[in-house]
Amino acid sequence: MRRITLDLGSSDMKLVLEGLESLEKQWAHICENSDDEDEVSDYGNDLIELRLLIKSLRSDAISVFGDNVLNFSRELL
Repeated sequence: MRRITLDLGSSDMKLVLEGLESLEKQWAHICENSDDEDEVSDYGNDLIELRLLIKSLRSDAISVFGDNVLNFSRELL
């Protein structure tokens, strides 16, 4: 299997995680609301892979950057 290695800073990792978590919500919504069995099956399989990826990235990101890497708030401090 071919691989890509990325060198990401904290802000880049936040963007990646936020994007993946947004995608996870979209795919979960499709799985929960679609009447198309093929669509649910396709998205469901991809959703499993996506959730495993998010879990791994979150764990790695927290160990490097701390819990704040999961704070996606746009509110001013």
